[in-house]
Amino acid sequence: MATIIALTNQKGGVGKTTTSSALAAGLTSEGKKVLGIDLDPQGNFGFSLGLDIEDSKTIYEVFKYQVPIEAAIQNTDYCDLITSNILLSGAELEFNEPGRELMLKRLLMPVEDRYDYIIIDTPPALNILTVNAYAAADYLIIPMVAEILSIVGVAQIKETINSVQHSVNPHLHVLGIVLTKFNRRTILAREVKEMAENIAQQINSTVFETPIRPSVTVAEAPAHGESIYDYAPRSNPAVDYKAFVREVLYKISQQEVLHGTQK
Repeated sequence: MATIIALTNQKGGVGKTTTSSALAAGLTSEGKKVLGIDLDPQGNFGFSLGLDIEDSKTIYEVFKYQVPIEAAIQNTDYCDLITSNILLSGAELEFNEPGRELMLKRLLMPVEDRYDYIIIDTPPALNILTVNAYAAADYLIIPMVAEILSIVGVAQIKETINSVQHSVNPHLHVLGIVLTKFNRRTILAREVKEMAENIAQQINSTVFETPIRPSVTVAEAPAHGESIYDYAPRSNPAVDYKAFVREVLYKISQQEVLHGTQK
């Protein structure tokens, strides 16, 4: 059965989709079978890995029971992936069936045994799509940039996490906060890192030891439909994300040993 990881932050521009695609591609390079799911109506997860999000079956059709989940899975060079598009933006109003927060969890059941990891990219909002991701996930990873407003966004996530843990998913665990676009030479970055460590303690987690350094290659790679590892393998973000992926695998193995939940 797959280990399900959701990338989340209600603030936009924090590197959430970049981290989702780097994690999915990095896990695949480690020999894992990976499925990516884009829950962001902007559809950037699929686009960044070379898919045409306007000419494919998406997670929206799966939620609407118009196609089975298997029919929406597409192959990329880096992982299997279910794309999204702007139609998903109406989810809050359209998805109103009883138990709607568990829709994704139920829909994943037919395919989760086929994969080692399922990576979910969530929208920059705390809405029904985000709650569905939290309800389905084993772990959350919270990307954030070294800015004060990013700290505020992470602090607000805490309440949603607690709510989900006390209702539909008591086993949800925050694997860690990963600092992106991180310039360790600035005073602000160091101060925000300390604040992030304090928030991580409040949600029973930690800050990943590997921050992701900034580079223009992060913005360029999606335009070529390539992962950061192929587009700029020697760049700082590529090196950092490789270390981050190894840290993710290590943290999960430690959690599984601790809780006796090896999959």
